[in-house]
Amino acid sequence: MTERQPWKFLDDYRGSAFSGQWPTLPELFRITASRYPDRACFTVYDPDRVTLTYSQALARVEKLAAFLASEGVKYGQKVAVTGKNSPEWAVAYLAVLFAGAVVVPIDYQVKNDETVAILKASDAVALFVDEEKYDALDPANLGLRARWSLSRKKPGYCYDLEPKPGTAANTTVKEADLAALLFTSGTTGVPKGVMLTHLNFVSDCFLAQGNLSIYHTDVFYALLPIHHSYTMLAVFIEALSVGAEIVFGQRMVTKAILKDLKEAKVTMFLGVPLLFNKVLGGIMKGLKEKGALVYGLIRFLMVISGFIKKAFKVNPGKKMFGAVLDKASLRTIRICISGGGPLAPSVFRMYNQLGIDFVQGYGLTETSPIITLNPTEAYKEESVGKVIPGTEMKIIDPDDEGRGQIVVKGPMVMRGYYRNEAATAEVLSDGWLLTGDVGYLDADDYLYLTGRAKNLIVTEGGKNVYPEEIENKFQLYGEVEQVLIKGYQADKKQKIEGIEAYLYPSMEWFDQDGAKTGRKHDAASIEAHLRKVVDQVNAAMLPYQRIGKVTILPEPLEMTTTKKVKRFVATQG
Repeated sequence: MTERQPWKFLDDYRGSAFSGQWPTLPELFRITASRYPDRACFTVYDPDRVTLTYSQALARVEKLAAFLASEGVKYGQKVAVTGKNSPEWAVAYLAVLFAGAVVVPIDYQVKNDETVAILKASDAVALFVDEEKYDALDPANLGLRARWSLSRKKPGYCYDLEPKPGTAANTTVKEADLAALLFTSGTTGVPKGVMLTHLNFVSDCFLAQGNLSIYHTDVFYALLPIHHSYTMLAVFIEALSVGAEIVFGQRMVTKAILKDLKEAKVTMFLGVPLLFNKVLGGIMKGLKEKGALVYGLIRFLMVISGFIKKAFKVNPGKKMFGAVLDKASLRTIRICISGGGPLAPSVFRMYNQLGIDFVQGYGLTETSPIITLNPTEAYKEESVGKVIPGTEMKIIDPDDEGRGQIVVKGPMVMRGYYRNEAATAEVLSDGWLLTGDVGYLDADDYLYLTGRAKNLIVTEGGKNVYPEEIENKFQLYGEVEQVLIKGYQADKKQKIEGIEAYLYPSMEWFDQDGAKTGRKHDAASIEAHLRKVVDQVNAAMLPYQRIGKVTILPEPLEMTTTKKVKRFVATQG
């Protein structure tokens, strides 16, 4: 496959619009606004369509950046942004960068005391905040210089702030300068401030396009929290780099999502496995309701469609299953990208069979985050993608099957953890980042993930078992809302580990099943059903991977905002 270089157009601007190897984020946004001034940039349905073009968005960003400068926000100082996905969030984020400062995006769903802790740990001097948390985050009590609002309903609304006459924003930012501090909660519950530069973000944005073509005519859907590195880069910065439109999803509610997808004619839909599993589950449920004969015929046609797509690089699925995609509001979708966790290959395969170019990527906040991405014309369903151009990856200390810890080097690798030299030294050495993830590479540089090194379970026979591999097997069982696999001491004296499954049932699934079958599900019947699910999963596993102990949870496990179980929290006690 010939290597794409979609960043070549930057040569026309080097020396005039920017001087480094890569432009900074403000320089990139100015370049895009000059190329596509009248293209829609930021759009929200609230409830009617409200849009800023690229030229309008740039004017608002520059005005707000000048205001920050007039308020004494200086080069390198930290300004936090926390709120729901919105055009105001995007304008505030960019304005901080245009002012020469460093943006600290904070998860809007964390508790106020966690927000306060991040504000203090980041040395933030000011804050942009949405209406719900505005009053609780009083700058006088937090040692902040100022607090401004992302909502019209509170004082200091970001669009209304006026700079002092003659004030200009800082223009001395370089590509090696710090752009953002991202505090990761991850699945271990231990936040660290990841230092990412303009070089990290912009290089990763364009190098990822070496594996995936995007265009100024695309419409991206920003549904997942935009503070997260995945949405920030793969939706926000990617769209801005090519002049595409960003539609901000307001609610993680299926009805609202489907409405946005259809009205906005979204072409780029990025999500996490949980979201794509639910959408596919809804499609398959609708097909099954048409009867066994129709369902069997459609599944047969899906297999034929998938074969044609993969073997002949022709995509017949959009025409064959147009009515199905229309009903699911997916007709205009050009590409779906799943990130934030591994996806079952069967889900990957079925979307492609339906005619949607569906790919997986992999990365970490510490890598800005993308380091692998499946090319749509050469995807591998079991893989999380091909290593993107400009990136070195190797597997260290591999076992007999070639699985070992993944380490990576490239311009997207973070500078380090903020004010935490010890933690930085643990993962960074000579430019190589130890990801903590375990996997293997094939001969074509496609990566296959098997799990997290620290989650490893060692069985009696000395076999290594990665919980994530087993958890993935539950993805298409709608009756399971959450699953967590961990080791337990089957024999304390010999320190033999067994495999335990923690399952939280989907009460919605059991309620619907009860209404359909007339059976009323109680705790005992739910447990019996889930144990049958475990038996089915075990039947497909190797003997040493089989679950030996099952615990049905009465309450859901705590999750991150990208819908991953917080493993550290879940396994306490």
